[in-house]
Amino acid sequence: MKLRESMTGFYYIGDDRANITKLVSIYKHGYASCNLEEVMAALSRENTLQPEVICCESAFGLAAVRQWARILSKQEGLSHIPFIIHADNLTLRENDLFVCHQSVDDLLNLKEWDEDCLATKIRFLQKFKKGHHEPERETLRVRLPKTLQGFLKRSFDILVSFTALVFLTPVFLCIACAIRMESRGKIFYISQRAGKGYRIFDFYKFRTMFTGADQCRNKFAHLNQYRDSELVRFFKIENDPRITRVGKFLRNTSLDELPQLLNVLMGNMSLVGNRPLPLYEAETLTTDVLAKRFLAPAGITGLWQIKKRGQSIMSDLERINLDIDYADKSNLLYDMWIMARTPQALMQKANT
Repeated sequence: MKLRESMTGFYYIGDDRANITKLVSIYKHGYASCNLEEVMAALSRENTLQPEVICCESAFGLAAVRQWARILSKQEGLSHIPFIIHADNLTLRENDLFVCHQSVDDLLNLKEWDEDCLATKIRFLQKFKKGHHEPERETLRVRLPKTLQGFLKRSFDILVSFTALVFLTPVFLCIACAIRMESRGKIFYISQRAGKGYRIFDFYKFRTMFTGADQCRNKFAHLNQYRDSELVRFFKIENDPRITRVGKFLRNTSLDELPQLLNVLMGNMSLVGNRPLPLYEAETLTTDVLAKRFLAPAGITGLWQIKKRGQSIMSDLERINLDIDYADKSNLLYDMWIMARTPQALMQKANT
């Protein structure tokens, strides 16, 4: 394949014909090279190479990959391009080294991804790198020692959750009366969720559906917005018929989430983190890459909630990758940044 001026296809570093063929079927054209000097020369020439994605085989080693990553990050025209490692033969130790050095945007076994899913993944990374992370990169990567950071995060969670529970007691009572007046059943909806490290705990919300709604999930499976997903099994229905009138109000205003302050106070969750998942969803996220989302604490609000910004649906790949990104970059200052943007996200949600 020929390298062309302002190429908009792909750049593949390696000689795996199956991967190259898959990328050709997506982009129709591109460039592949397994020669180190040729790759360095091509990447170093300004305004010559503008692919949509750069894929590199892991066999070149961490040192070479980090060198290519430095070249990409220093050139304005290349720094926004997703840089992916084809990680089919990585050992667990090598995988950890790539993750720790954070030189690449993702580690994927391209052979396990069909063309549509891979194209969606790359589009997400493109969107993510072109504008969604500039503030975090420049100002939110300051890290305290892990022990101190964990202490400060937990202290902040306890202080805020306890104070909020005290002042919100009248609101809890009003919501409880409204739920009981509309329908019979328990005030709280309690279900088992998987949080950090797959830890299972009882998750609290105000009940927003009629009693026994969980047992009717299969009946409404055809309405699931994620039913065509091949990677995960999220379950979400737009205008869910199982939701009560009071429940709809509680969901639109996010008041149904308030009992999770109890989870925060007990230490099962944090104010900021990845959403704890129902067990039927968590059990599908067991691959090395997808399971990274469970390295972060479970939270009431998080990165994907503020990035959604009132959209009716976010793809499963976008949700998972935002969760993984938070797990990689989680720190106290980052949490403050997310919390500061949560009210805006809630207002946009209420207006949809």
